[in-house]
Amino acid sequence: MATKPTGSGFFDSLYGWVNERFKIDALVEYMGDKKVPVHGHSIFYYFGGISLFLFVVQVVTGILLLMYYRPGADSAYESVRFIVANVQFGWLVRSVHSWSANLMILAVFVHMFTVFFTYAYRRPRELTWLTGIGLLGLALMFGFSGYLLPWNELAFFATRVGTGMAGAIPIIGDDLMIVMRGGEEVTGATIGRFFGLHVAILPGLFTVLLAAHLVFIQRQGMSEPISWQGRTEKDKQYQRFFPSFLLRDLLVWLIALNVLAILAVLFPDGIGAVHWPLGTKADPFAPPPEVIRPEWYFMFAFQALKMLPAHVLFIEGELFGIIVFTIGGVIWTLVPFVDRKAGNRKASYLMAFGWLVLAFIIAMTALGYILE
Repeated sequence: MATKPTGSGFFDSLYGWVNERFKIDALVEYMGDKKVPVHGHSIFYYFGGISLFLFVVQVVTGILLLMYYRPGADSAYESVRFIVANVQFGWLVRSVHSWSANLMILAVFVHMFTVFFTYAYRRPRELTWLTGIGLLGLALMFGFSGYLLPWNELAFFATRVGTGMAGAIPIIGDDLMIVMRGGEEVTGATIGRFFGLHVAILPGLFTVLLAAHLVFIQRQGMSEPISWQGRTEKDKQYQRFFPSFLLRDLLVWLIALNVLAILAVLFPDGIGAVHWPLGTKADPFAPPPEVIRPEWYFMFAFQALKMLPAHVLFIEGELFGIIVFTIGGVIWTLVPFVDRKAGNRKASYLMAFGWLVLAFIIAMTALGYILE
């Protein structure tokens, strides 16, 4: 059984007071009994923790920015410029917020693909996979809704293109676009809707899904590699979740914090394909810039839709692309139920599908930046 720490009488009394109410000893004992598999791919276990850490950074920096940001067509751009130019370390907070958003989505993508290719979605972890896919979708929605908030030229036109794609959906497309924009066009009302989505609705949904995801992981533990099937317990290697894995996870968080700080200080407006200069204020009557592009994590879909012909058979090209992406997304989401072999390597068709999806995303993203 876990025992309370020894030390001064004050801290002993404080620990006893907290332990009596929240059963800290039982929690420590529970975490101490949990084991984490140790194998050649153990490093990928940490990407889930990195994603969680970067989300926490997002929340903290977002709250700080919220103290000065004012949504609205007449105030959004000016408030962001004031944060960057006049608020002490405001430029740094904005930079950290932007970098952590991009790194979080990258970490979530890496985490998702490693879970897929190691068959960690297999029974009994179907709900863990589904909540993870839901978290990825919400993270992408965070990026899309936050992109407009500075109300600069590039964000305005990119949002107009992005929301306009919804209009290609049959029957509900036009109504959905109006709901997203708050009207026929992207205006100050759109900022209000995206702001509410970004700071209230999405964080609430994300927190609920994240809590469920973490509970599932804690109850089911880390997935063991398929190569361990048939092995005896003495042929498997484990480390305790507490304190061994947890301390390593915190060390990875510290490394991620250092990387984030270096990027935020040296490249406050981003670099290369990942950049967010404030630029000029949005003007709905100004001509669109020569290059309109989404964030890098939407580039693969944007480029693929651009390459489609005007019509594919009897279907409009853009609508055909949306249909294909929808079908692919549904298959990807339902992978645990499509693969009924519980990780059997005979399910190679699913692995081929996974490699095809990964290659497609990388190729289309690279092509989007090469051809711009």
